[in-house]
Amino acid sequence: MLGEGQYEIADQHLDRLNKLDSALQSAADAGSEAAFAFALAALLGAVRTLGTPLLDERITPSDLVLPDEGSSLRQVRELLSDEGLIPGR
Repeated sequence: MLGEGQYEIADQHLDRLNKLDSALQSAADAGSEAAFAFALAALLGAVRTLGTPLLDERITPSDLVLPDEGSSLRQVRELLSDEGLIPGR
């Protein structure tokens, strides 16, 4: 996550994260600021809960970069692809 560090996510949690990513995509498509903020907080919370933070000294290539919680709907729309923030769903 931007400004927060890296997390390692076990494959078993990817379906959960993909569902949250889909909800974020839907909220962004609808243009609902409230639904967007809720969906972004849920996705980031799941990464924090399900993921294992990597030590700051250990920098590895990332499969994806998530925005921080203070990101606006407009900013995140620029990051979204047809697959959402998480590719391969």
